[in-house]
Amino acid sequence: MTKVESPIIQYKKGKLSKKKLQALYDGMIKPRMIEEKMLLLLRQGKISKWFSGIGQEAIAVGVGLALEADEIIFPMHRNLGVFTSREVPLARLFAQWQGKVSGFTNGRDRSFHFGSLEYATVGMISHLGPQLSLAAGVALAHKLRSENKISLAFTGEGGTSEGEFHEALNVAAVWQLPVIFLVENNGYGLSTPTREQYNCEHISDKGIGYGMRSVRIDGNNIIEVYQTISKLAKELRANPEPVLVECVTFRQRGHEEASGVKYVPKDLMNYWKDRDPVNNFEQYLLGEGIIDAAYIDNLKAGIKADINAAIDVAFAEDVPTADTDTELAALYKAHDTAAILPSTSETKEIRFIDAITEALDTGMERYDDLVLMGQDIADYGGVFKITNGFLEKYGAGRVRNTPICESAIIGVGLGLSLTGMKAMVEMQFADFVTCGFNQIVNNLAKLHYRWGANADVVVRMPCGGSVGAGPFHSQTNEAWFFKTPGLKIVYPSSPVDAKGLLLASLADPNPVLFFEHKALYRSLSGEVPTDYYTIEIGKANLVESGDQASIITYGLGVKWAREVAQKLNLSVDILDLRSLSPLDYDAIDKTVKKTNRVILLHEDSLVGGVGAELSAYIAQHLFKHLDAPVMRVASMDTPIPFAKSLEKQYLPVDRLETALLELIGY
Repeated sequence: MTKVESPIIQYKKGKLSKKKLQALYDGMIKPRMIEEKMLLLLRQGKISKWFSGIGQEAIAVGVGLALEADEIIFPMHRNLGVFTSREVPLARLFAQWQGKVSGFTNGRDRSFHFGSLEYATVGMISHLGPQLSLAAGVALAHKLRSENKISLAFTGEGGTSEGEFHEALNVAAVWQLPVIFLVENNGYGLSTPTREQYNCEHISDKGIGYGMRSVRIDGNNIIEVYQTISKLAKELRANPEPVLVECVTFRQRGHEEASGVKYVPKDLMNYWKDRDPVNNFEQYLLGEGIIDAAYIDNLKAGIKADINAAIDVAFAEDVPTADTDTELAALYKAHDTAAILPSTSETKEIRFIDAITEALDTGMERYDDLVLMGQDIADYGGVFKITNGFLEKYGAGRVRNTPICESAIIGVGLGLSLTGMKAMVEMQFADFVTCGFNQIVNNLAKLHYRWGANADVVVRMPCGGSVGAGPFHSQTNEAWFFKTPGLKIVYPSSPVDAKGLLLASLADPNPVLFFEHKALYRSLSGEVPTDYYTIEIGKANLVESGDQASIITYGLGVKWAREVAQKLNLSVDILDLRSLSPLDYDAIDKTVKKTNRVILLHEDSLVGGVGAELSAYIAQHLFKHLDAPVMRVASMDTPIPFAKSLEKQYLPVDRLETALLELIGY
């Protein structure tokens, strides 16, 4: 199992001063003593869980002390030494672990699942790998701004098997980003040994596959870690490129305390206990006369006092008070959502697709920190030619062709947002968003609620059928995200709305999924203001007024509803929702109370579609205003087929006419 060449840690202090050597020692003693206290509290039942990093302190501390204070580090569960090296207040750390308000997540997340831009530290989520792409995004911001800074992300040997590891390293290598990907190789992914995780000799061997430098170092040697990271960081600040660093180490305790370590052979455990990074370095410094027993006693006494005082503060604090309004308000970063009217009355007739292009062009002019990313969007102008000419106008830095790495690119967008920039990520087709699902629903959607940072990312989603493109290029998949709190979902039906809502989405500091129906791109034209304007996200639009029934819909459904109502010569309200999250419940209430008969129309399949939630809402809150059952009209519960005849049957257009006549005649 995992060992290094020598069982004895070989320290080479080089030109490190006595003060620096003491700082490295002090840096390891602090997290070790905190952990020992946490394990005691765990046995006493005073805390519920603990992920121990005992035996790995040299890596976290070496990294924390090697980087500049404002260079963002992306640690994992067991990198307490990063937080202590960044001098995060102990009382806040303990409050975080106890779920108290003075922690970093207001009791909404636990452990090290938090970030603090104040301390240039962004913790991971439980899904391994996404933090690697975020670090690449931060590195991209540094490169675009010529800041001579780097970022660094931790992962474990098990995490190198994740797809995000490949995507993040590939993107960073292609774009030559100043980021260090650091792998703590402790020989086991929970209990699964590395021989069952990968088939190369060393993790560092993977670097060559990405065309990046890689190094393999003794992760228990604090001097080697500190000197290696310091040297690499200096090089990357001057000449941006990614580097893969494998730190060979060992976790002396289980994945978490309940797991135990029975799966580890006793001789291997003893081998690594003999290589304990704290004890070995202490003996080395004593032998070199850098510290003495009095130094150690005074240091530990001071740290112990600090720990106990901080614990007293955290334990004395009350648990968070549950308040519905507070929790809901935490989903999004607050900003002015009011619509901005154009300053002139000048309009011109353009197609739906041209409205998207104009909005992106205007956004790029308005926000000089907005970066567009997507497959083939630069030289080629995108598969729909929406960004044609943007590369020449705005340059390759801000209009970026991406590798086929949807998850990493969404993560890069979030990394840009962490530095205060804006990102637009184009899914070539909305269907491909499945490859980036985790980043959207677990990172973009939850970030602000968890610890207050916002995800200023717009994901454009060309979607929809009626184009004979089959099961993987025709889906309208808004329902996948509709149930996920923290996302905004926009779905325009006209050129004027497409431009105004996309500009509102770019202005919004929160994550927005912007659905664009491909069948409308070149088939629908309309008058659109030439000046800058926005349409408020969350406000529906009554596009037709009538009194016989209400059709509540969005996207291409608006066109279908108009055509059927006109064909049947019926007087109906057609309410275009325009955005699905947030929903305009006031507009829904108003039309239902007016006509008393409702059809919910959408292109997505019937079961689990947006109409199901709207139907439940109307039944619960507006039942007394109904003169007939709420009807849902949607596509069939099958994948969308390719052949024209089958696609026609799948889509809800023909069924809408029958349902509308049945509803009015009820």
